[in-house]
Amino acid sequence: MIKIGIQGGKGSFSEQAAQEFSHNHGLEEAEIKYLISSDAVLAAVEDESVEYGIFAMENAQGGVVIESVEALAKHRCNILEMFHIPVNQNLLGLPGTHIGDVTEIHSHQQALRQCKDYLSEHFWTRPLIEEDDTAEAARRLAEGKLPATVAVIANKACADLYGLEILQESIHDLKHNLTLFLGVNKLGDL
Repeated sequence: MIKIGIQGGKGSFSEQAAQEFSHNHGLEEAEIKYLISSDAVLAAVEDESVEYGIFAMENAQGGVVIESVEALAKHRCNILEMFHIPVNQNLLGLPGTHIGDVTEIHSHQQALRQCKDYLSEHFWTRPLIEEDDTAEAARRLAEGKLPATVAVIANKACADLYGLEILQESIHDLKHNLTLFLGVNKLGDL
């Protein structure tokens, strides 16, 4: 079975991007491997443990994804497609949590950047904690690996997937918040 490695966990925007890439290339039956980082995705493409890789390159507000630039500098790959997907960031918490109860916000650095105006207006006294992935932060909160008073910034899909409540929808600062994703394969493959 064809495998697609993605930068992100289950419920991440990278998973959404992989689904679009799969549709564009007739790979609907492909298996998604949740590799979390751009470096892990490109390493898996290079060592052929996955046939394709998907990772974020740049966000309209958050800018270039430094992690992806550094991974591209280390690994060789063939860029098959560059495409945008809309990114809708939401504030998620455990069921019964109120915004006033939130003591800290966890998410990927990019998500925190995309919501900086909202966060500075509503949570200026609360710590912002960087995580490896938005969806992984949501999973960790749902599994009790983060304090119950933590909120995470993530995709709406994570609320359903991990049984979290949406405390506030669409908290990103830019109305049309697009992220550029790359679809890659091993250099030399067609």
